[in-house]
Amino acid sequence: MRIARTKTAHLHLDLTSARCFGSVLSVPNPKEFPLENEPLLSYKKGSKERAELEKVLDKMAGECEEIPLVIGGKEIKSDVVKYQVMPQNHQHKIAKYYYATPDLIKKAIDVSVKTQREWEQVSFEKRLDIWNKAADLMATKYRQQLNAATMLGQGKTAIQAEIDSAAELIDFFKINGYFVKEALKYKPISPDPKETLNSMRYRGMDGFVAAVSPFNFTAIGGNLAYTPALMGNSVLWKPSDTAVLSNWWIYKICKEAGVPDGVVNFVPAHGPDFGDTITASPYLSGINFTGSVPTFNRLWMQVGKNINNYRNYPKLIGECGGKNFHFVHPSADVQSVVMGTIRSAFEYNGQKCSACSRMYVPESLWNEIKTGLLSTRDKLKMGDPRDFSVFLGAVIDAAAFKRITGYINHAKNSPDLEIIGGGHYDDSKGYFIEPTIVQTKNPKDKIMTEEIFGPVLTVYVYKDANLDETMKLVESSTPYALTGAIFSQDEKWAKRALEEFRYSAGNFYVNDKSTGSVVGQQPFGGARMSGTNDKAGGPHYALRWASPQSIKETFVPLKEYDYEYMRS
Repeated sequence: MRIARTKTAHLHLDLTSARCFGSVLSVPNPKEFPLENEPLLSYKKGSKERAELEKVLDKMAGECEEIPLVIGGKEIKSDVVKYQVMPQNHQHKIAKYYYATPDLIKKAIDVSVKTQREWEQVSFEKRLDIWNKAADLMATKYRQQLNAATMLGQGKTAIQAEIDSAAELIDFFKINGYFVKEALKYKPISPDPKETLNSMRYRGMDGFVAAVSPFNFTAIGGNLAYTPALMGNSVLWKPSDTAVLSNWWIYKICKEAGVPDGVVNFVPAHGPDFGDTITASPYLSGINFTGSVPTFNRLWMQVGKNINNYRNYPKLIGECGGKNFHFVHPSADVQSVVMGTIRSAFEYNGQKCSACSRMYVPESLWNEIKTGLLSTRDKLKMGDPRDFSVFLGAVIDAAAFKRITGYINHAKNSPDLEIIGGGHYDDSKGYFIEPTIVQTKNPKDKIMTEEIFGPVLTVYVYKDANLDETMKLVESSTPYALTGAIFSQDEKWAKRALEEFRYSAGNFYVNDKSTGSVVGQQPFGGARMSGTNDKAGGPHYALRWASPQSIKETFVPLKEYDYEYMRS
């Protein structure tokens, strides 16, 4: 997601000049990049887009849309009925949908396997035309439907929805296609094309791909399901129960754009039923996943258990979250630290994989930073996202509410922890949790090491003299390595930190918050328990969903079996 930057002192670490502390990088000239990211609309009072969004919000909030399963283009309603509710008003139903049974999941697999061979015969140029048409529909005709569904169903504010369900989703569809076009320009070496011609083509993967998407970014659902499809694969898409409505809009838009029936099958399901069924099929060719570590581990173990049954080794791509940090150096600009941390920790209730959850602050700056954090926190308005003055809404569901408040209660009862801001919560109408700031004496308390995925920020204040010792905590105290940020105006220390924190994060920020990756600008992903670091939004992501084939054509007959030196 993207957002406007806060002002800070300019610190140039020589990263854009193709040399990164001895490592020579290939950095393209930005002027040569022919694409631009989708512009964000402002939603200022009186703007056309705000009026349109408010109209769609009113209409959508007054309906409960019925969403069928779709397998091979056929709409199906099973006996297992579910409802999606507003997190800010959990008595208000906005979608009625159906779970696929194991038998229906098997049917979707059969349809996908058959469709894949047919779909792959469609040229990449034709596929790309469809994807660009879908992106145009998302940017114009259906922009506010996508935003409204995300606001009502996932609790995002207008700007957070615009960043996600409009701009980022559109970017995935357009920029992934551009990256593939660039990759197709590669031609293998043919020393004498008159005698031998070498070429390469990118096939789809034989079988089907399972896409398991999360609630927190509508755009991730579109990327997980439709980028493999762009590369000639067929997909079983299991959307999150708490993002069904927005994901359904993506499915409908892509169908209108011309994606054929059976290429992407819309299959909401009980998680274990879906996982057990797809991993048991010999035709499983890949899993594209964003979600929790336990779920991804379960899928990986099931694949391992069934490894001898598959026609191909399945590709597993996963993004599993993090315990993201802001590390503050004594030379840092305090305002940048405060504003960057407030946005990173509390925008969308901290329900971003990249949200700042732990913070290391030098004692010399703590009083000033603490004052800034608390005074700014007090200004954050919480409520229904249809009120355009709110900064954050409710957390996604009852399970999230229980998990997050469990950490707040732990902070209330621990002698090592002190809640210095917030700490209140109420689920009587919506799943509301105040933005909460905790100070810890123990940098390895579970609140500093475990993923919370909610509006809870924990701060460890270190003595300035213990800077080196505290830096070692960043990598060693958590199994995650997704995003991290340093704040410093000391260039020498910043260069050192960039090296010392090399393995602490897949996306690293200098004097900026730990959230804010943009497709084509900061490809996103982390390693360790944060995932497989395949970098969604980068130039290689789509190619991970292709099966390359090298081809050699020889035009001169081979007339001997031996070699000339053998005859001498």
